[in-house]
Amino acid sequence: MNKCLITGFSGFVARHFIEYLENSGNNCIIKGLDFHNPDFRFDHYKNVKISFEKIDLLSSDQTKYIIHEFQPNHILHLASYSSVAYSWKEPVQSFLNNTNIYLNVLEAVRKLNMGCRILSVGSSEEYGEVYAEDLPLKEYSRLNPTSPYAVARISQEFLSKVYADGYGMDIVLTRSFNHIGTGQKDIFVVSSFAKQIAEIKKSGRKKGVISTGDLQIVRDFLDVRDVVRAYYLLLTQGKKGWSYNVCSGNGHSLQEVVDELASIAGIEISTKLNPALVRPADNRIIIGSNKRICDDLGWQPDISFQQSLKDILKYWELAV
Repeated sequence: MNKCLITGFSGFVARHFIEYLENSGNNCIIKGLDFHNPDFRFDHYKNVKISFEKIDLLSSDQTKYIIHEFQPNHILHLASYSSVAYSWKEPVQSFLNNTNIYLNVLEAVRKLNMGCRILSVGSSEEYGEVYAEDLPLKEYSRLNPTSPYAVARISQEFLSKVYADGYGMDIVLTRSFNHIGTGQKDIFVVSSFAKQIAEIKKSGRKKGVISTGDLQIVRDFLDVRDVVRAYYLLLTQGKKGWSYNVCSGNGHSLQEVVDELASIAGIEISTKLNPALVRPADNRIIIGSNKRICDDLGWQPDISFQQSLKDILKYWELAV
């Protein structure tokens, strides 16, 4: 990896991806693109040279100009409105943004006749509502989106297939399951729970109440540090045109998340259902199979669910 363009640079996944490159000794040049300025420093790395440009990827001309100027070998496309809940509140904006920014990246690479590899980051939400007998979900499992966000992610995946098959472009795809880690915004469920519990602990109370949605929901959580390691392997070794689940292969209910965080914090936590946090339609259980990425690339999750929660809680204890 020599030159890598990262869209969605200001998000927490990009920050962890850069940390992975730095710590693994990858000497590379990064160009970060985002609509928002990053809230982290990137001028102190020894192995990774980074520049940032604030742009709106909905501008096809700007996108094409920057890609032409930078001449990347790899593009990690992270940019999106990544909240399912937000897609229910603003379905038109969520769908049009997520689909069109990706299409602008594809078109820029196609029109410039560049040979760079693109990693299209999708979501486990594409699988939608599934039955117990369907689990764990495999890459050939039926796609059944149940949110505006999921429909946009499937559109992104289908566009990838069209451009890979029709134009011969070098695209690898992910269906990334719920990833968690330090620096994730508290609009996401695990980070929200951890922040609320950290605030209770900081107040000196031995018990407290946190606001939640449906705690019976089961998700396949994967530490972001394992996620970015998978992304690097997919960018450098993944099979062109293939989709890969990026997941742990294990399911945990949101009630388990609350109980484990409370245990780590050493306080008693009760929960109160907030109707605003209950989505109009939600997938009850999502657990993936990571067999393809493990077999093809030798990847394995390294960080346990419990360790992830410890690190997230510690992050919020320092932040609140």
